Amino acid sequence: MAETLNFDKAAAGMPPEGWTLTMTGKGAPKWTVEAEPSAPSQPNVLKQSGRATFPLAIKSDTAIRNGFVEVKFKAVAGSEDRAAGIIWRARDANNYYVVRANALEDNVVLYKTTKGVRTSLEIVGRKGGYGVSTPVTSGQWHVLRCDFAGSRFKVTYDGKPLFEVDDTTLVDAGMIGLWTKADSVTLFDDLTYGEIK
Repeated sequence: MAETLNFDKAAAGMPPEGWTLTMTGKGAPKWTVEAEPSAPSQPNVLKQSGRATFPLAIKSDTAIRNGFVEVKFKAVAGSEDRAAGIIWRARDANNYYVVRANALEDNVVLYKTTKGVRTSLEIVGRKGGYGVSTPVTSGQWHVLRCDFAGSRFKVTYDGKPLFEVDDTTLVDAGMIGLWTKADSVTLFDDLTYGEIK
């Protein structure tokens, strides 16, 4: 049971329907559906072009405990940060898991956010460190995916398995969504998600 959202039926320049557009922290995020010539599925993408601690777009009607979420993203701009992330098991804007790819740091990192505080999580089979280094090219489309079941999260980037994380902080079903950081201008398309029974 997978669903794919490509934002192509939404009106350009408007926020998408069925989403809670919010943030962790403070600022003024700006999520809009925009026409984009390079979109993997034409004509529209979801664009975040505001500035906030962590801009969030939460798919309000989702409740998934075990499943997956995958999105195509393009990091366009940002001097403080240039990031794209997917969230799952979100209770609200202050409690969720997020895995994000960063085009300024060329890495992919998985975090938990609890009570608005973000903490990076250790990778299974490795002591310490911070995510996994991998090229995240600006101005190109990439695919970020997380499969999650129980306490185990498997991260895939551009079709390649990157790492796994084990964590039991947020165990209940929650919402899925999209995430950026600071002044990131990021495009998203073809958000696919589903539940594993």
